[in-house]
Amino acid sequence: MKELSHIDEQGRMRMVDTSAKMITSRRAVASARVLMSRETLAVLSGGRTPKGDPLEAARLAGIMAAKKTSELIPLCHPLPLTHIEVRANIDDAGVHIESEVATNAQTGVEMEALTAVAVAALTVYDMCKALDKGIRITEVRLESKTGGKSGDYRREKSDF
Repeated sequence: MKELSHIDEQGRMRMVDTSAKMITSRRAVASARVLMSRETLAVLSGGRTPKGDPLEAARLAGIMAAKKTSELIPLCHPLPLTHIEVRANIDDAGVHIESEVATNAQTGVEMEALTAVAVAALTVYDMCKALDKGIRITEVRLESKTGGKSGDYRREKSDF
């Protein structure tokens, strides 16, 4: 049975010791959805809200958030990120956000990718809240990861 890596033998939280791990190429992709009313979506599709272009603001916020992940998540290691891409696209229900983060390090970048989409989604909410307080952020999830001891992962379409 797998155990939680951030809990020591006495049940205390700890930062995982990665000093004996090999530096390898690692990549993670995460996604999120921002659901909103048709009226808000129509304004968003025009590219402007009272605060400017939400998709560009979200993209930039996601990149900045990925770089700050170890400052936000207590037990995350600071990583030398070699690539961050955040994409935000409008669809018929709202905004689909996806991030891709890469590094050459001793631990993975899943948390950086997840932080990027979460903050990007919050930014869309912030930019559009004057129009719609009922916006919902949903489906923040890891889509795939490569590299590291645990191997590759790809979310199955049948996963919740």
